[in-house]
Amino acid sequence: MSTNSNFDQRCYELLQQIPKGKVTTYKEMAHALGSKAWRAVGTAMAKNTHLIHIPCHRVVKSDGSIGQYALGAEKKAELLRSEGIAIANQKIQNLDEYLFRFPT
Repeated sequence: MSTNSNFDQRCYELLQQIPKGKVTTYKEMAHALGSKAWRAVGTAMAKNTHLIHIPCHRVVKSDGSIGQYALGAEKKAELLRSEGIAIANQKIQNLDEYLFRFPT
């Protein structure tokens, strides 16, 4: 297994810890992995082929913007809203209320 796919797998394992109704950020995920490579986290999310089982729609930008999604930003917003997350103008409202931080 290559280093990149190992990093991706670690990202996917973290993702599965995020409960419905919560989100995390690319930066929080990188930090939980002992890294500053939040762009690499984004790349791993883009490569996720198991969108239902590995909920990459729950990863957003640090400013609360929902960011991109394989099925489109509107679908990402729809999925987040269906989990009870308030979104307006493609941005999570009151991000701190919904933010999941990984145990350290």
